[in-house]
Amino acid sequence: MLLSDAEKAAVVSLWAKASGSVNALGAEALERLFLSYPQTKTYFSHFDLSSGSHDLQVHGGKVLGAIGEATKHLDNLDEALSKLSDLHAYNLRVDPGNFRLLSHTIQVTLAAHFQADFDATAQAAWDKYLAAISTVLTSKYR
Repeated sequence: MLLSDAEKAAVVSLWAKASGSVNALGAEALERLFLSYPQTKTYFSHFDLSSGSHDLQVHGGKVLGAIGEATKHLDNLDEALSKLSDLHAYNLRVDPGNFRLLSHTIQVTLAAHFQADFDATAQAAWDKYLAAISTVLTSKYR
């Protein structure tokens, strides 16, 4: 992934604002995912998927926390996300298309909460960043 310096700055800047609410934002992104794409629930049959549940808060926090941690490694996402890539490819076997769907719901959630900051530049940067993360997470599916 080659993010420009401006794109990197947009990703890091918005993440600095979102990082204090990873559980709530992550839960909201997952809720949007499950409501918009009900087929994605199949991987979470053991979770309480009700709005604001502890399971959604914890898992949503893990998801967004990992995305936030990756902002520290924008020039080496492959290495930074290698363990998560292994987990999703070999253990969880998540449908690779679901990463694209989750990327979309994360962007919608960020846009809803950070309207002033989520302009066209930020949206394009986050789209590119989340696409790169999805590529890394699905790279070991072959």
